[in-house]
Amino acid sequence: MAQLEFDTVILGGGPAGLSAGIYASRGAVSTAIVDMNMFGGQPSNYLELENYPGFQVVGGYDLMEKFEEHADKFGVKKFPMQEIQSIDLNSKRIITSENEFSAKTIIIATGAQPMKLGVPGEKEFVGRGVSYCAVCDGAFYRNKVVAVVGGGNAAVEEAMYLTKFADKVYLVHRRDELRADKIVQERAFKNEKIEFVWNSIVTEIKGENLVDTVVLENVKTHEVSNLSVNGVFPYIGIVPNVENISGQLLQDAGGFFITDETMATSVEGVFAVGDVRKTPLRQVITAASDGAVGAVYAVKYIETHKEVVV
Repeated sequence: MAQLEFDTVILGGGPAGLSAGIYASRGAVSTAIVDMNMFGGQPSNYLELENYPGFQVVGGYDLMEKFEEHADKFGVKKFPMQEIQSIDLNSKRIITSENEFSAKTIIIATGAQPMKLGVPGEKEFVGRGVSYCAVCDGAFYRNKVVAVVGGGNAAVEEAMYLTKFADKVYLVHRRDELRADKIVQERAFKNEKIEFVWNSIVTEIKGENLVDTVVLENVKTHEVSNLSVNGVFPYIGIVPNVENISGQLLQDAGGFFITDETMATSVEGVFAVGDVRKTPLRQVITAASDGAVGAVYAVKYIETHKEVVV
C-alpha cells in the first residue's frame, strides 16, 4: 500500500470537490482528490443544466468534464475508484484499498444521494423497475408507463424528461401542490403526458420479475389504490454520503455536517463543502462556491499552522 502525503486531501470529485481542488492547487499547496467512483458526481448524470451561469443550456457530463479539465490544468492529483476503508479526521489519515493518505487539511465533498422510500418491494426491484436516475434509465421505458414520486424540482424535472420516452408519467405527491420552482411547475402542467396524483404516498411496490404495480394511500382519506406502472422513480429528498465519517463531526438531525461561513467544521483543519453540509440550497453553482471558499480557508489554515524551525 502506497503512503502518500498532501497538504490537502479532498474527499469527493463532484462540483464541490473539483472546485476545491482548483482553488487549493492555485493556492500553491499539494492537493489530491479521492473518490469512490469516477469524477463528476451526480451532475454527470443530468441530461441538461439551464441554471449554471454562462451556459443557457449545458449537458451535465460536459460541464463536469470542463471542471475536471480545469483541475488537471493546475496539477491536482486525482485518485478515482478508491474504496475508502477508514477515515480519521483528527489525525488527518485516510486509508483506501490502494493507498494511505495523510494530510494537513481535509475537505469533505462527498455529496448526497437520493432518499429511499423505505417501502416493501423498493429494494427488491432496484434495476428491475425502480430507479433513482431518469437520465440513466429513461430509455428503458420507451412506450411504457412510469411513476415519479415527489414534488420538488428534481421530481418534476425528471418527470418531464421521462415523457421523452414513456407514454404516460404519473407524478405522485403527498401534498396538493408542488414544491418545485414556478417555471418548472408551469412546464409540467402543460405537458399532456403527465398526470398528477395528489395527496398520495407509495406504500408498496409490486411485481413478479419486473415492477407492474405501485400501491398508493391517500393521506387525507386513507383510501388505498393500485396504479399499474412499469417503473418507479423516487425523488423525495436526499441524504448525505457520510459513511466512515459520521460521528466525527458536528451534524444536524439529517446527518449533514455543520460548518461556519468559511466551511470549517467542528474539527480543526477539516472543512465540508457542497451537498454534504447543512446548506439552504443544493445546486451545482452553490457546490462550486462552497468548494472555492473551503479551499481558500484550507490554504489559510495551512499557512497559519506551519511548523516554526528554531
